[in-house]
Amino acid sequence: MKKIKKWIIIIPVCVIACWGMYELFSKNTDEKSNNPRQRTAGGGKPLNINGLIVKEQSLSDDLYINGRLIPDEEVNLSFETSGKIVKVNFIEGSAVTKGQLLAKVNDEPLQAQLKKLEAQVQLAEDRVSRQSTLLEKDAVSKEALEQVKTELATLNADIDLVKANIRQTELRAPFDGIIGLRLISEGSYASPSTIVAKLTKLSPLKIDFSVNERYAQDVKQGTRLNFTVDGDSEIYSASIYATESQVDAETFSLKARAIYPNLRRELSPGRFVRIQLKQKEIRNAIIIPTESIVPEMGVDKVFLYKSGKSQPVEVQKGLRTDANVQILSGLSIGDTVIISGTLQLRTGLPVVLDNIDSLRTDARLGKL
Repeated sequence: MKKIKKWIIIIPVCVIACWGMYELFSKNTDEKSNNPRQRTAGGGKPLNINGLIVKEQSLSDDLYINGRLIPDEEVNLSFETSGKIVKVNFIEGSAVTKGQLLAKVNDEPLQAQLKKLEAQVQLAEDRVSRQSTLLEKDAVSKEALEQVKTELATLNADIDLVKANIRQTELRAPFDGIIGLRLISEGSYASPSTIVAKLTKLSPLKIDFSVNERYAQDVKQGTRLNFTVDGDSEIYSASIYATESQVDAETFSLKARAIYPNLRRELSPGRFVRIQLKQKEIRNAIIIPTESIVPEMGVDKVFLYKSGKSQPVEVQKGLRTDANVQILSGLSIGDTVIISGTLQLRTGLPVVLDNIDSLRTDARLGKL
């Protein structure tokens, strides 16, 4: 009897609990069906997406290429003759001027030879003078006068030769620049193959680069370009002053060279540069992210957000990069382009606009 009484109490309690759970579940289901963010035409959950409002902006069609800074002039300094180095007249890493004496080898034998020849000049000139006087009196022949004149001319030529040899013992700067590390010492023996130091002209600097043959017609003398260097946010400006006469048959590229003044010597040769070569500027262009394009059966489409649903439109593409693409037709100013979840979109699919993004670009399209 006790067990029967126990079940009489438990059964009604279970029935009441089950009824309460059923009512709660029915209420939640009705609330979800009345929520516009949760209803779709097929009863599923709407797709949350991000959008981009189409607007016009200026667009630069730029060519981005790599290059290298090189000095305007650079030379390994060495003597024109052999001998013992008796003087080093420069400080490593310092600025030198054209014609400045940098180093010298022993020239004592040449100096002695020069003195000997110069001592003979007066005597040779006196002979010419006497022979000229005698010729006027018909005391000597004309041939005798010509002989002493030839001897004087030969003597002067010998003097010029010795002086030239003395100049070869002097190492002078061929242009203004910065001299590098010294590779010799006083007392060492130098020959024409001995490198004393490297001299570099830092102002201006040249920029060597190459462009694909497709863009060879865009690289001309006087064309302006911008470039940047690693670790420096400043944008520098240079101009092209020369190109090769033809496209390289092996690399299918055209070599070109630009010049940058480098008046403050803020840049040094050898650095890698990133060049921006502007080809043309497009005003009132429409550009959208590349990922918003949906290729379908050879046709490019984008989806627009309209009244809570996605609607496809066919578009025609123009310039493009990995990040962005120019739209030539199919979009109008003010349209809201769906830029996320494009693989899940279809005509008339209910969508919820979570965010309207700004275009992630600096309004430049480029080609590599």
